This record gives sequence, C-alpha cells and structure tokens, in this order.
Amino acid sequence: MNYDSARSAPAKGTVRTLSQSELPLLRDHLLRLDRTSRYDRFHGFMDDGFIKRYAEKCASDGTVIIAYFDNGTVRGAAELHPPEQSPDGEPEIAFSVERSARRKGVGSVLFRKLIAEAQARGYRSLRITTGAQNEAMRTLASKFGAKLTFRHGESTGSIDLARHGQPEPVPAAVAPLEAARAIANLNRAYWQMVFKMYGWGRAA
Repeated sequence: MNYDSARSAPAKGTVRTLSQSELPLLRDHLLRLDRTSRYDRFHGFMDDGFIKRYAEKCASDGTVIIAYFDNGTVRGAAELHPPEQSPDGEPEIAFSVERSARRKGVGSVLFRKLIAEAQARGYRSLRITTGAQNEAMRTLASKFGAKLTFRHGESTGSIDLARHGQPEPVPAAVAPLEAARAIANLNRAYWQMVFKMYGWGRAA
C-alpha cells in the first residue's frame, strides 16, 4: 500500500477522532478496501464477515479511531488499541487508507495525530506490526522512528514516544498567546499615533 510516496495533489480533507456513535464508519471504510489493501492491513485476506466483527470489537474495547474524511466519507483511519488488548501491555497501532486517498500525505497526517493522541494518554511507546510485503507502511513507520524487525512473515517494531517531544496540541495552544501579543502591539501603535497627533507627549 503506497501511502505517501510519489504524491499527487495533497489531501484536502479533515482529520478527527471518531465519537462512539461514529465508530460504524470504521467498518464501512474497511469494507471498501480492495483485496490488496485488505491483505496489507490484516496481513492476509479477510472476508466481509471478519471485518464486521473486527470493527464491532474496536467499538467495544476502547480503541481510538482517528479518521481522514474526504467529502464526508472516511477514506483513511489510524487505530490506537489500548494496552489492555495487547499480550505485552504495549498499545498497538494500525493504519488503512483507501486507494482514492493515497499519495496525498494522508498516512503521515494520521500518524502525527495518532502520536499526539497516544502522548496525551500518557503512553510511552507504541507497537506496530505490518506484513513483510507492505513496503510503504514499513517506510512510513520508519519515518516516525519505528525500529522494525522481520519475524514469521511480519515486520514488528516499537516507537519510542519520548523521541517525539510534546504532543501536537501543545504547540497549537501557543496561537492565542501570539494573537494577544499582536493585538497589544497594534493597540500600542494606535495610541502612540494618537498622542503624537494631539501633542500629549509620548505614549507609555
């Protein structure tokens, strides 16, 4: 599955976390995956029945779904599975992008949002597993610091979240402060002009 390489036009959709009532959208997205994409996502071809049961499990076990919407339809998803669902107690992540949304940077956007979500929950590391033949996913995972090893037909690795610094929402919170500074500077310039015009002396 080619997520980011040889990009065409950049993605123009929106990315957000699905609410509990929206989780069936994950099922619909996974059912739209073509045969090759299903094989890459689940490390083997899975029929519709399996995908429906899998989506139902995600809706009931606390899995967080970060979705990419294009014209109101989920075309990509990043899954953050809680550590309680993993045999080694490490939260596991998974990605899927429909063919129509590939080569637009969707995979990277989802990866960044998922890392921010994991950091906000206090997770220290993430585990990712992908098929040995899924070169694009392995490349994307390596881009975000995953150290992958090949074993039993799969590539498995962990991402150390401490290497990714602060979660994404932290820098975003700086924006209001910068806006306040800009307004203060504008007000200061305005009153300096008024004092100069009326000869009231220098503004403070």
